[in-house]
Amino acid sequence: MNVAFIPVRGGSKSIPFKNIKLINGKPLVYWAVRAACGCKYIDKVYIATDCDKIKKVVGSFSDEKEADFFDKMEVIGRSIESASDTASTEFAMIEFAANYEFENIVLIQATSPLLSSVDLDRGFEAFMEEEVDSVLSVVRQKRFYWTKDDRGRAHPANYDIFKRPRRQEFDGCLVENGAFYISSKRGLVKYQNRLFGNIKAVEMDEDTFFEIDEPSDWIIIESLMKRKGFFASQDNIPLIRMFLTDCDGCLTDGGMYYSEKGDELKKFNTRDGMGFSLLRQRGIITGIITSESVDLNRRRAEKMGLDILKVGCRDKSSMVKQLCQQYKIDLENVAYVGDDINDLEVIEMVGFGCCPANAVPVVRESADYVAETRGGEGVIREVIDKLLK
Repeated sequence: MNVAFIPVRGGSKSIPFKNIKLINGKPLVYWAVRAACGCKYIDKVYIATDCDKIKKVVGSFSDEKEADFFDKMEVIGRSIESASDTASTEFAMIEFAANYEFENIVLIQATSPLLSSVDLDRGFEAFMEEEVDSVLSVVRQKRFYWTKDDRGRAHPANYDIFKRPRRQEFDGCLVENGAFYISSKRGLVKYQNRLFGNIKAVEMDEDTFFEIDEPSDWIIIESLMKRKGFFASQDNIPLIRMFLTDCDGCLTDGGMYYSEKGDELKKFNTRDGMGFSLLRQRGIITGIITSESVDLNRRRAEKMGLDILKVGCRDKSSMVKQLCQQYKIDLENVAYVGDDINDLEVIEMVGFGCCPANAVPVVRESADYVAETRGGEGVIREVIDKLLK
């Protein structure tokens, strides 16, 4: 049994009650709990706190519209000693291990809200490799480090000053970002430490270097969350980090028009282009996945500044899964707009599957949201407006 352990206390000095202070519309600890509940390898998520106020706030997650998503969650108490200013995190972990049954544990820090379920999945996959005893999350920092000797003289720690590397040629250093640590219960109790034995590092995005310890950190991380599309869900819409759509029948009306010279023509709606621009401003990845392979679609995608254009795609569901792997995004955090049966599988598997008002009946029945607008009449903008409401 794999469990997540998220220790939170009410005695923060720099930012009072920071663990339940709102960041991007939700309490700070919400983001850690959400990432843990979304990890496919975690069976139970324990939030340990000494504070009744925090217990009440965290307990309310299971009362929200996302209640089913938090069914792994359980709020538990912790001793006053383990929540003191001087107590180590290991003290709290070992106290937890003495009272709960589990095989493996992932320590998750609530002060790292940029952590995702995908990061945790990768962490457990590394942990399950042969001869790996514990895992930690890191970021790669391409900076030049120096040390001082006893006489105050400076020495380069990670590069040769006579062979100064360019950034693209520089491996840099791996730095703990404090997001998560994975180990076995047996090893934790034996070594009284979160890391031991053969340790493997799992790299996360460079932006996750920041942890919330000071008010200035809060401003930086909230800005990064907005840019990366970490938004609180509303109206049963999950957090959307990638927005994809079919082309014909969605961006266009699905009609086939030809000039006297036989050139194919398509009618696009300018409001959809503005909608994509609004998503990009919030750091949400945008793209088109279409079975067609025509130059018109490429030119339109370039003009709208989309991140992704996949043409001639016969297996859209496999393509969406590949993109999620590439961008390290959960399927739950993807919105997709499609109108016909070749879009159906994607609409059913993503977090927010949508369709135009004139989509085929089976698609309308399966979609999470059926737009009031028809294809080519601004349906993409309507869906985007709903997401950004």
